[in-house]
Amino acid sequence: MVDAIELDFERPRKRLFIALMSLSLIIVALLGFGVWRVSYLGLREISSYLPTIIGGLFAVAIIFTGLGIVSIVGAILGLPFFSIFQRKTYALINALFPVAVLIGKIFGVRRRKIERSFVAVSNQIIHQQHIKVKADELLVVTPHCLQLASCPHKITRDPMNNCKRCGQCDIGALVTLAEKMGFHFFVVTGGTLARQTVKKIRPKAVLAIACERDLTSGIQDVYPLPAVGVMNLRPNGPCYNTHVDMNLVRAEIEEMLIETNGNSNKTEEKENDNG
Repeated sequence: MVDAIELDFERPRKRLFIALMSLSLIIVALLGFGVWRVSYLGLREISSYLPTIIGGLFAVAIIFTGLGIVSIVGAILGLPFFSIFQRKTYALINALFPVAVLIGKIFGVRRRKIERSFVAVSNQIIHQQHIKVKADELLVVTPHCLQLASCPHKITRDPMNNCKRCGQCDIGALVTLAEKMGFHFFVVTGGTLARQTVKKIRPKAVLAIACERDLTSGIQDVYPLPAVGVMNLRPNGPCYNTHVDMNLVRAEIEEMLIETNGNSNKTEEKENDNG
């Protein structure tokens, strides 16, 4: 339990994910070259041009992937995120992520830390794109473990009407925020229901509250739909009476909403705080 609490307040390091992705690319490139070299004579028997064609295609793929990683690093440093790599970013991550996890395991880096770093990198890329949507085009989803375990009310799928806002968990605060700002808010029981909700609502942007594992898979699943991840807090351990930093959630939502809505929402929140 102490370990979970410490992880919740540990600042994710973006460079960890970048370093593992880069090392993964190098290993894949070396393995690919080894396979190509071993099969060289067999390919040449089929056609004298085949080894050159296959080798060239593989080299282009490696170079393009390397430039994609460079582009991600540039986004972290505040440089423009090259649009040519935008649609390939998460395809690249999907392909190399298992290798990165394996390398991390070899060096004693836990999967959770890698996933945490990935979420931070992904959020940075989304922020760098300055995506703005209307309030009714934003979907906020959170896991059911954010609800108090002893609560008798079933809020999955319809928290807006079923939550009694007793203040014993963060669901009530999110429902209130959704009413004030106008975004869609749903509580889901897992990744399948989350994907179904995205297909049903068809938002232009998503803010997801979850653990590292669910955020990592969810962000990749909904791509190219922009999704920002906010990690939940787990003072009672995973998947039980979790919490979320409401100030961070509000800041992320205001960052994604168009400026006019964002300003009005900020003003309303300040007035309520003063009241």
